[in-house]
Amino acid sequence: MSLPGCLLDSSFLFQPRKPPMLLFDAHLDLAWNAVEWNRNLELPTSEIRLFEKHYTDIVPGDCTVSFPEMQRGNMGLCVATLLPRLHRKDKPLTFYQSRESTYAAGYGQLAYYRAMVRKGVLQDLPTGAAVREHCELWQKFLTGEVTDRPAIGYILSMEGASPILNPQQVDEWYDAGLRIVGPAHYGPNEYCHGTGSVGGLTADGQQLLREMDRVGLLLDATHLADQSFWEALDIFGGPVLASHHNCRSLVPSDRQLTDEQIQALIQRGAVIGAAFDNWMIKPGWVKYVTSPDSVSMNDIVTHIDHICQLAGNANHSGIGTDLDGGFGREQSPGDLDTIADVQRMSELLSQRGYSDADIEKIMWRNYVEFFERNLK
Repeated sequence: MSLPGCLLDSSFLFQPRKPPMLLFDAHLDLAWNAVEWNRNLELPTSEIRLFEKHYTDIVPGDCTVSFPEMQRGNMGLCVATLLPRLHRKDKPLTFYQSRESTYAAGYGQLAYYRAMVRKGVLQDLPTGAAVREHCELWQKFLTGEVTDRPAIGYILSMEGASPILNPQQVDEWYDAGLRIVGPAHYGPNEYCHGTGSVGGLTADGQQLLREMDRVGLLLDATHLADQSFWEALDIFGGPVLASHHNCRSLVPSDRQLTDEQIQALIQRGAVIGAAFDNWMIKPGWVKYVTSPDSVSMNDIVTHIDHICQLAGNANHSGIGTDLDGGFGREQSPGDLDTIADVQRMSELLSQRGYSDADIEKIMWRNYVEFFERNLK
């Protein structure tokens, strides 16, 4: 746990860096970047950036995520999304105009993941046993027991449930590999209210949660408006996580979790992933106005620490960066160039007084064990 006001002696500060550890990122919009943003994620970020420099106003800023950067940072497991959303300058155009279009978009992004699995770049992890086995394979690589770097393992999630055309269709999506559903994104949809809107679940939303519970889909509470959040926790009896959320007591906004919500999630055994989006990290940060250098990854540690203090342990905190989730370096912490730099979070946690065991929990173990327990 953190030790407020603890002074670290110089012998601690100058100890050699520990070997990199495994990382688990609970929220990455990989297929959305590949399909909607037309990014070749098999290239280094430097090459993607160089290509995109030729086209102004197409992307918000320099990308931070690619498969080589994830590999370089030992990000061996992640939650990868299906995101039925467009990136358009005119806000109304960011939303698909029909549910059938969102359905098609979801399957298009799923096809990308399947293609990357066939190439050996990604490995789908549909069960708890698969998660455990892939984690063990990465640990063998990191300790030198095996020499070939493993593929990046992913658990398939959906951010915004519009591609599910009706609650009964969850069986089809489960059979397709979907394992997590976040019913909400921005604004209201057919099932609930999300960030920036006020309201509860629709009748279909209530039924969706019951059908999810029946087939074994997990609930991601991220982006749920407050009323929808509490109604969802009342109705849904299965496992819950919050893939990419920070703390409202530190950054006032309906996009963050209140302390009461955090405590409710803790009681449900959830793991809450810390997000790396600047406006969610530091109060008063304004998109396109405030310098990204005013935010550091140490500020993210403050959010993680707040959750750990509420829990009384480090068992419910994790990493859910959301890097390249509609933004780039211009909206990421100033001391982060690519997703490989997330590895530095272990040093920052150590400097706050966290033990090696607790750092391991936050960096990967909490999410690995959560999915081991909860994926059929």
